[in-house]
Amino acid sequence: MFPNGQQISFHPTPVAVQDPATLMVLDTNETQNGGGGGGICHAEFTLYNSQRLQSDLESMGNKIKHHEDNLKFLKSQKTKLDESIVDLQVVMSKLLSSATPNYDTNLQGEDIINEQILRCGNSAAGVLGAIESRHGAQTSQLTMTKGVVGVVAKLGKVNDENLSQVLSDYLGTRSMLAVVCQNYDSVKALEIYETQGNIDKSSGIYGLGSSIGRTIEGHFDVICLENLRPYVGQHIADDPQRRLDLVKPKFPNGECPPGFLGFAVNMVQIDPAYLLCVTSYGYGLRETLFYSLFSRLQVYKTRAEMISALPCISDGAISLDGGIIRTVGIFTLGNRDEVNVRFAKPTASRAMENYDESEKQMKELRWKKEKTLEDIKREQVLRDHAVFNFGKKKEEFVKFLAVSSAMNQQMIPPR
Repeated sequence: MFPNGQQISFHPTPVAVQDPATLMVLDTNETQNGGGGGGICHAEFTLYNSQRLQSDLESMGNKIKHHEDNLKFLKSQKTKLDESIVDLQVVMSKLLSSATPNYDTNLQGEDIINEQILRCGNSAAGVLGAIESRHGAQTSQLTMTKGVVGVVAKLGKVNDENLSQVLSDYLGTRSMLAVVCQNYDSVKALEIYETQGNIDKSSGIYGLGSSIGRTIEGHFDVICLENLRPYVGQHIADDPQRRLDLVKPKFPNGECPPGFLGFAVNMVQIDPAYLLCVTSYGYGLRETLFYSLFSRLQVYKTRAEMISALPCISDGAISLDGGIIRTVGIFTLGNRDEVNVRFAKPTASRAMENYDESEKQMKELRWKKEKTLEDIKREQVLRDHAVFNFGKKKEEFVKFLAVSSAMNQQMIPPR
């Protein structure tokens, strides 16, 4: 972020200012007797302190220049980011106008998911879905929902219907309907408590539900992205979906188990707008939400192949025909339940895929601009602090010169 690899320290140290009079301690007898040695000592002492103060001023002046250079660099970076954002907005406008009707099919798929969520009327997800269906994009501007990213079921898409079914079965309806928030402040806004500790049903998401004639019953899960432990490893190179570079399972002979299709966390397609910078640390939904939900859950073609791979399974596995191993030693048996809510199937056109990629780039550019503005603000504080310290040191130097001049006059013998 800074030129020549320079790093900024954000812990300024106050400058100790010394009274110039204490720098001029002389032998009174030598001064009164006009001893030559005293004059020499005084001259050397004055020269030493003068050089020291000048050196301090020069060093502090260099610090000011260092901070001003950083500010200049950061402001130039902000200007470049502003220009890139404007250019990308033009590109996105052209892509949006040239989108093919195929994308409407995807919207119909999302409408089915919306209907599934709306049928869960007495849930937090159902209330949010109803508000979104009435107010559209304006929902995200409401104070109570400003930090809400969405509902788990709507934040990912899966190409294969069998995989969508088994993933939904693995998570369960409660997790599929979990509300996802960016930070804990957003979580707190959903539920307000009275002084006795009871839930205030007239505020938060309960008040929002009451305003549209819906009530929320029972518990509901809320996932706070910034409190999750994110994946911090590498990503697959040149992958627009930023899939995680996880080590494939292998038998002791080095062979991959037959029927292994991949990791569940990588088989969910995520809206490009949520691939980066969803949290203040720059993480996207794959590294946070879906890694928390699935971890290294393996996906196999059949139950038999999944069972054969047991020695290679550490964080659970599923198969397309309904087999589920939740973790080592814990199996889910019985008939497959029909989960009320499932992931949608993506069918976007090529033009919209390019638009989505541009949208991801736009989100990243805006995130970089926000971080650059924060760096500019911090650097300005450091620069102002350095200027203040320079002024104090300059005052000390001026006082020193005045005291030194006065004492020199006293040492000149009368004629």
